[in-house]
Amino acid sequence: MQLSISARHGQLTESTHEKIQNRVEKLVRFFDRVTSIVVTVDLEHSQSPEVEVCVSVELAEDLVAANNGSNVLAALDSATRKMEQQLRKHKEKLTGHRSTGVRELQLPDDEEE
Repeated sequence: MQLSISARHGQLTESTHEKIQNRVEKLVRFFDRVTSIVVTVDLEHSQSPEVEVCVSVELAEDLVAANNGSNVLAALDSATRKMEQQLRKHKEKLTGHRSTGVRELQLPDDEEE
């Protein structure tokens, strides 16, 4: 998995960069077919920085979540929560939990009671 963290209109401190990396790497727990994660922090408005998380997964379009917050880490928390929901929904669609259950399957004629 590739991870890219960048900042617009400013620079991130090393500790903030590490915190972002640690939190974003946890997204792989929700869906294991993640190929790359791109995090962009926009520091144009210092009172409410914007964080955008773009996740590329196999055989699907990119998933994007963005949010503003009072600081970078608050915006990151909100954006990662949104991304977790998107990854869960995408995984649910792929696994198809609405398929026919074992109880509804027809038994062959010789095994019926």
